[in-house]
Amino acid sequence: MSTMTTTPPRPHVPLSTRPPGSSYRRFKDRAATVALTGAMILAMIPLVLIIFEVTRRGIGVLSLDFITQTEPPPRREGGGYAAGFFGTLYIMALAVLMSIPFGIATAVYIVEYGPNRLTSTIRFFTDVMTGIPSIFVGLFVYGLLVIGWGGMGFGTFVGAVAIAVMMLPIVTRSAEEMLRLVPHEIRNASYGLGARKWQTIVHTVLPAAAPGLTTGSMLAIARGIGETAPLLLTAFGSGLIVTSLQGSPQGAVPMQLYRGAAQPFEAGIDRAWGAALCLFLLVLAFTIVARWIGSKASTNG
Repeated sequence: MSTMTTTPPRPHVPLSTRPPGSSYRRFKDRAATVALTGAMILAMIPLVLIIFEVTRRGIGVLSLDFITQTEPPPRREGGGYAAGFFGTLYIMALAVLMSIPFGIATAVYIVEYGPNRLTSTIRFFTDVMTGIPSIFVGLFVYGLLVIGWGGMGFGTFVGAVAIAVMMLPIVTRSAEEMLRLVPHEIRNASYGLGARKWQTIVHTVLPAAAPGLTTGSMLAIARGIGETAPLLLTAFGSGLIVTSLQGSPQGAVPMQLYRGAAQPFEAGIDRAWGAALCLFLLVLAFTIVARWIGSKASTNG
């Protein structure tokens, strides 16, 4: 005798007996989808127009000469922003050395040694610093280092300090979130093997959070590389390649772009469009690398 049982078919529910309001709910769902899609399209229109215009005006300027030659007088055609590219790389290298290690160390203290009053204070001021306009940072560094403390004057170092201050809260907050994602079981396993707290942090926690820390650092660099206002009050700008660390005004692409766009001469304005496209490509490259690292980390995890 077979013991197999069959599941009886589900009875058909007539439309008249279905729960009331189901059609209205579907209508609201579709309406919300259409509204959100429309809002997204409206928000993307300015971005697409900016990208199109910058690419259209700047693509004809980009060449090897634009990267390797210095800027000629505003009326003259040709030339490039070699001084700005060199100064930007110089300033950003120093800013990375000042902001990323200190920001990650601050995040480690908040996550691994908190919560306490000090970590709450650090988190509060980090959130405040994230929303401070960049011109205020430039004024702070100008008053503290350029004309204060013996008058260091304009230069590469003070410009890097201003950019590092802008990057620091971004690195700290992103690193804090990445460290919180590391499972506590990993820490407990390290402690169970006899490792001390600092050994657990250095050899277990930081390697586990390394992809996320790299992503946050890349986004902070992308933010800092396009800043103009802090550099106007610290690096000041130069059309020549400057190798000194401090005491001589240093150039940067954002400053040359700003001053080139303010000129009444067509040649200088064209070079400014080329610089804008270069900055856009640099920021896009850092963002893509950060997203790629984040996606690889999620896939491997």
